[in-house]
Amino acid sequence: MSIADAKLNKKQVVEVYSQIAFFYDVWGNLTEAKARSRALQLANIQDGESVLEVAVGTGLAFREIVRMNPNGQNVGIDLTQTMLDRARKKLGQTGAHYQLAIGDAYDLRFENARFDVLMNSYMFDLLPEVDFVQVLKGFKRVLKPGGRLVLVNMTKGEHFYQNFYELLYRINPSWMAGCRGVQLANTLPKAGFKNVSREMTSQLGYPSEILTATL
Repeated sequence: MSIADAKLNKKQVVEVYSQIAFFYDVWGNLTEAKARSRALQLANIQDGESVLEVAVGTGLAFREIVRMNPNGQNVGIDLTQTMLDRARKKLGQTGAHYQLAIGDAYDLRFENARFDVLMNSYMFDLLPEVDFVQVLKGFKRVLKPGGRLVLVNMTKGEHFYQNFYELLYRINPSWMAGCRGVQLANTLPKAGFKNVSREMTSQLGYPSEILTATL
């Protein structure tokens, strides 16, 4: 199945997510919580590891990463300051060590082979398909040998009712905050990842893919 073109540029993404940050958690809990929970389970984070989450958003997954890894290094980046501010509020009382900062998936400013685990949720469904391999190679660069990658994306529905959200996107991308269904399983090996596994889940008819891979 063909992937619809991405419609929002980077500046527009920041503008849109700055506007929706205050109610994003409602959407996330209604449509994405099941996939995020499964992704965290598959990540199998061990306390003391070094973990990077790219596109932390409001911290729905990052809060759990920090709880799972209180003695490790927990680093999160996002393009949007407003989203990061909300993530910090969630993490203010944890007492665990973490770092949150503005950052760009296209330009990860970390040394090579730094992280044991890299997690990323609901970002590739905003990116142009032509950029997928480039961004994934950046992920590969900052992972240690044997490191683990866990991705969650809006994906193509398997049932007619799951295509409702894709239809909304095609009518007006802004109604879906620029998100459309993507499929990355066949792209990961092109960026150097192996042992690729894909699961699909749905919440309120919103289809998500959960991908795991290793170096």
